[in-house]
Amino acid sequence: MIHARGLARTFRTRRGDVDAVRGVDLDVRRGEIVGFLGPNGAGKTTTLRMLTTLLEPTRGEATVAGLDLRRDPAGVRRRIGYVAQSGSTSGNARAGEEVVDHALLYGEDRAVATARGKELFEQLDLDGLWDRTCASLSGGQRRRLDIAMGLVHVPRLVFLDEPTTGLDPQARANLWEHVRALRDARGSTVFLTTHYLDEADALCDRILVIDHGTIVAEGSPDELKRQVSGDAIVLTVSHHADLPRAEAAAGALPGATLAGTEDRTVVVRVPAGATLLAGLLRSLDADGIALDAVELRRPTLDDVFLTLTGRSLRDGETPPTPTGAPA
Repeated sequence: MIHARGLARTFRTRRGDVDAVRGVDLDVRRGEIVGFLGPNGAGKTTTLRMLTTLLEPTRGEATVAGLDLRRDPAGVRRRIGYVAQSGSTSGNARAGEEVVDHALLYGEDRAVATARGKELFEQLDLDGLWDRTCASLSGGQRRRLDIAMGLVHVPRLVFLDEPTTGLDPQARANLWEHVRALRDARGSTVFLTTHYLDEADALCDRILVIDHGTIVAEGSPDELKRQVSGDAIVLTVSHHADLPRAEAAAGALPGATLAGTEDRTVVVRVPAGATLLAGLLRSLDADGIALDAVELRRPTLDDVFLTLTGRSLRDGETPPTPTGAPA
């Protein structure tokens, strides 16, 4: 659905040229939910604006939804849905009117647009809100209305820019389910940006990380975690005298890196802790080393992001975690 090679954008300023995006290569397959992550100033927004035809690339090429980005930007716009971070609804307008008017801009018949809009309202838990003004809706309802507007013309590809910013935990969790349904029930391809690493972990089939205008990593959340950080095996021995032998056994695991010892505890990082832990425990037991505690810690996307960029995605801000969402 997206194929880009060497996509770049340079801005001219009084102080000289600024390369906001330096040559992005990316591919998004049909039916994927792909997360696009990057710290402030990394080139994420500029890339998104180029892919959605809001900004012309300085160089490079791309096809989006099967059409050439440079040669047929109008055709690309007809085939994609775009939900902006700030939303696009008017507070005084009625919710149903906003959706229908949006479809009319794409040349849809009013009757078809109305029927399709009401179907979307049902699917997005907006039943009973067709004649309500947008200003009277909650934040979660307005965000789902934005998504309905982005889908009413049946796009092949949907771009979601920070879809849950400003929502409370329950509204975030609810919207996650609707984003999954875009793929599972409607067969849509979703390309989303987010500052919430738990959101990317929970929703995305693949993640692309951009920094300093280039893609620095890509893969599924689990692949990125294994590739960059590894799992941590934490052993607490019953007797301090056994610590050196436990450290030696853990350090002998394939690909192991000792991450430190303290008191009676040794920490070792390995590429795939779950597959190595059972063998390590058998080895320690055969050697007569008693343990008080064993812990396997999976890396988080925070670990991955900090390792790749040296920066925090939200400059230390921690979003509320939706109820029932993975920590």
